[in-house]
Amino acid sequence: MQFTSEQRLDDGVLEREFTLGEIPGTLWTPESAAPAPLILMAHNNGLPKGEPRLVARARHSAAHGYAVATIDAAGCGERPRSAADEQARADLRRAMQAGEPTDEIFESLVGSLVEKAVPEWRTTLDALLALPEIGGPVGYSGWTAVGIRLAAVEPRIAAAGFFAGGYVPRAQREEARQVTIPLLLLLQWDDEGNPRQRALDLFDAFGSKEKTLHANLGGHLGTPWFEREDGDRFFGRHLK
Repeated sequence: MQFTSEQRLDDGVLEREFTLGEIPGTLWTPESAAPAPLILMAHNNGLPKGEPRLVARARHSAAHGYAVATIDAAGCGERPRSAADEQARADLRRAMQAGEPTDEIFESLVGSLVEKAVPEWRTTLDALLALPEIGGPVGYSGWTAVGIRLAAVEPRIAAAGFFAGGYVPRAQREEARQVTIPLLLLLQWDDEGNPRQRALDLFDAFGSKEKTLHANLGGHLGTPWFEREDGDRFFGRHLK
């Protein structure tokens, strides 16, 4: 892992850009000298790691005592995309504009991203836990499809917060039964891009004995600000 830039932000959080082979990432760490628990924060469906909503969540959590890391996994952000992924995105745009079914296109696109992203997240986790300022335990926050696979295969993940959950590939819906760590699932009740019943069915499928559903009125971008604080309280119960 090579750090390529750093800056101390107004809230005392240290923000550093890094590269790990071909993987670009950002790490936020709190002022405290003690090793901090870690939250891996993943954005949805190929958005860049610098997406403002993700950065705001990351800085909020770091200011509350967590190390927070995000990456642009393969096919995400500005990293090269395969011809198949680009075709799937074009097909998805066309189908949505035409009002045609999109399930199989989502299945192809998101399934491919999950398969490529999870190994890179695990490689990043190895490197992060080798840093003296990070001690664990480890939480995960964000993209549901990637988080399910990561929680199913990575024993170092102790708790997870997932967003939405309507469009999750069939493979991850089956894997959800293997996920037994504490979970917090956020659901926007009127999310036009994530069918409500599918998200509710997914919540029911998780094998966790401790799982919490937060449902708020509004569309995809309408998640209330207080969910950031509730998320940090959730991680506080399981990572500190």
